[in-house]
Amino acid sequence: MNSTHTPPSYPDPRTTPNIHAAGTVLWRHAPGSAGGLEIAVIRRPKYEDWSLPKGKLDPGETPVLAAVRETEEETGLRPRLGRYLGKVTYPIPGHRRMKRVHYWAAEAVGGEFSANHEVDELTWCPLETVMSTLSYPMDRQIVRAFTRLPADTRTALVVRHAKAGRRDRYRGPDEQRPLELAGHQQALALVPNLLAFGAGTVLSAEPLRCVQTVAPLAEELGVEVAVEPLLGDIGYAADTQKARDHIRSLVLSSQSVPVLCSQGDTVPDLVAWWAEHDGMRLSPARTRKGSVWVLSFVNGRLMAADHLDRSLSVDTAPATE
Repeated sequence: MNSTHTPPSYPDPRTTPNIHAAGTVLWRHAPGSAGGLEIAVIRRPKYEDWSLPKGKLDPGETPVLAAVRETEEETGLRPRLGRYLGKVTYPIPGHRRMKRVHYWAAEAVGGEFSANHEVDELTWCPLETVMSTLSYPMDRQIVRAFTRLPADTRTALVVRHAKAGRRDRYRGPDEQRPLELAGHQQALALVPNLLAFGAGTVLSAEPLRCVQTVAPLAEELGVEVAVEPLLGDIGYAADTQKARDHIRSLVLSSQSVPVLCSQGDTVPDLVAWWAEHDGMRLSPARTRKGSVWVLSFVNGRLMAADHLDRSLSVDTAPATE
């Protein structure tokens, strides 16, 4: 995962983990409070501790989906993911094993807590008391990462189209080159991962492979794919500044979380320009086919840019300061 800050790790980010897990800093606006926030902290009777919701990845599951599933299972609340907060790595007591947990900020957008076999209590803690409530320093590290930026961010998702074979092997017009089988599988895999961030509207560059990449998401949402010529490499290159300004306007005026599908020249240039425009240092990423940039905004300004690799796993390239 690429981010605007160096992800916290404990004790050593280079340690190879045996167990992979994911969780959230689950937050809500404090009832009856103007601007106040509360963070959900759960009690696990098995360990007699207070912690953030988290759990191990199921086989084949992405960290994004594990973070959502485990949060729902442990709290009964439905999370909408926002910016990535980093990872912690720590030894499992009594075992020669290491666990790595990736965390996202997540707003509680529905559901209700009910005690279960893993969690018997949930308390909503204001920021002033959450540190003293949590049992573990690793959780406090993650909460500190959470408080570095405002919690209530707006999200946009920028996708590079999925695999579509080689240009020199397709006999028709390049704009009509379709996804290959692996690309269709990537497109299907994108759907639940993008929905985890609250995807609501879908825009695509003109090439068929771009439209096909986000078509399954649009079908799931029951919306049309809006084709935007300036999102494609040809339109973007013809008047780059016009395209940048237009795309920025589309994103910032959107009433829901927009998903924008584009191409290999446009995506990295657009994200790099946006970060520079808003004074943010961007971490390196390869932006391979089927990968996603998760952009987080506060008052129209880009504040964080996190990258999901084409496997939809977190991209752990070190962030720049």
